[in-house]
Amino acid sequence: MSRSERLLDLLQLLRRHRRPVSGKVLAHELGVSLRTLYRDIATLQAQGATIEGEAGVGYVLKPGFLLPPLMFSPEELEALVLGSRWVAERLDGHLAEAARSALARIGAVLTATLRAEMDASSLIVAPGAPIPVDIVDPALLRKAIRTERKLVLAYRDAQGAASSRTVWPFALAFFDQVRLLLGWCELRGDFRSFRTDRIIRADITEQRYPQRRAALMTAWRQQQKLAGGAGC
Repeated sequence: MSRSERLLDLLQLLRRHRRPVSGKVLAHELGVSLRTLYRDIATLQAQGATIEGEAGVGYVLKPGFLLPPLMFSPEELEALVLGSRWVAERLDGHLAEAARSALARIGAVLTATLRAEMDASSLIVAPGAPIPVDIVDPALLRKAIRTERKLVLAYRDAQGAASSRTVWPFALAFFDQVRLLLGWCELRGDFRSFRTDRIIRADITEQRYPQRRAALMTAWRQQQKLAGGAGC
């Protein structure tokens, strides 16, 4: 194991403990000596990690610290590159540009060796079938989800029948050839999925829906386990 990987493992181990944990326990879980552990803790502290404690007392990592991408393992880096490339190729302009920007930022802070590995990544995104064009900007749907606001949709189903729906949006699902808006539909009194390319118009209201987004997601997942997905 390289030293950078060991430092990352130590950081992840500290994150799992909310209360101070002794150096002896940390050293045992990492498979290193106490001297090596103390040296690694000092290195993380020098990089900005707020690790409180001392030898014989225990250590705890205060929240809010993120290591730069130079600590990524080669496999983690490949996963990030592949995922970002998929987003850049398959999603709308805002997210595609964000993915390209994220890759550029990651590359800017990597070590020279890891940056070369990122640039030479052999994982590529194969061309897919054309995705139907959305009339409504997906950024508006994401905003409604983030702010937990009700959406008023003008929607057209597979048979071409139009309807007006007031929806509590909580997620977007991405497939190779279609995107779905997931939400609680006030008209149906149940969870429904809406193909984004069939949304003719969407208006964000000032009214927050009565449940938190996380609670809706949990309830939806439970329903999927019991009865399978619901259509429109």
